Amino acid sequence: MKKLFLIICAALLVAGCGGEHSNNSTDDAKTFDKIIIGLDDEFAPMGFRNEQGALIGFDIDLAREVAKRMDVDVEFKPIDWDKKREAITSGNVDMIWNGLDITDERKEYMIFTKPYMDDRQILLVKKDNDQNIHAEGDLENKRVGVQAGSIAENYLDNNADLKITFKEYKTYGKFQDALDALGNGTIDVFLCDELVARYEMNLHPDQFQIIDVKTGYVTEMGIGFRKEDTALRDRVQLAFDEMVADGTAKRISEQWFQADLIKVH
Repeated sequence: MKKLFLIICAALLVAGCGGEHSNNSTDDAKTFDKIIIGLDDEFAPMGFRNEQGALIGFDIDLAREVAKRMDVDVEFKPIDWDKKREAITSGNVDMIWNGLDITDERKEYMIFTKPYMDDRQILLVKKDNDQNIHAEGDLENKRVGVQAGSIAENYLDNNADLKITFKEYKTYGKFQDALDALGNGTIDVFLCDELVARYEMNLHPDQFQIIDVKTGYVTEMGIGFRKEDTALRDRVQLAFDEMVADGTAKRISEQWFQADLIKVH
């Protein structure tokens, strides 16, 4: 009987240890000496290079502060935005943090932090050239561009009846490539994220303007991780929550957008 009692106790001890380990403890994330973040490094103001080639941006500042609080180094690795699934699932990067919208399709291969910002899609055109666009249907016979792998592309892929009315439809690997195409007249309209578009307008008020019509999806932005990396996700979330609580996230938002756009949960 005593032997049976000892066996049961040992089994309970093992089970207890196993249960504690499977609880996605953030202690597991301490094994990271460095986190590698995938991004499109031409996606201002979220992450881009200044005239000196240094990587700057809203999400860059947030990520560096999170890494500092986690006491780990951080490396930013440019990726093909249209191939972010391969980048994250292959282990080439540990997370994707670059104005990443949370979608059902992306949930198939990523887990996310809580959303930290909202975004929507807008129409960007050249200054003083609204082309009589007052509604989504007015895009008929227009040359429309989007960034490959973006929410805008996903929206048009799911609205074939709208897309077939375009005179021409183009996708671009980089945000800047699509913006250049709009500037040089290759496309008439660029369907893109509002946050990024407004930043570009502030930089170039004499070049572009927003047509404020209802189009695309209203989305939430989050930080994406491999499905198995729950511990790392939770550790990043903890550090980000601390930044929200002490006002650091608000300060960074105000530096880039002149407003506090951080979602509070």
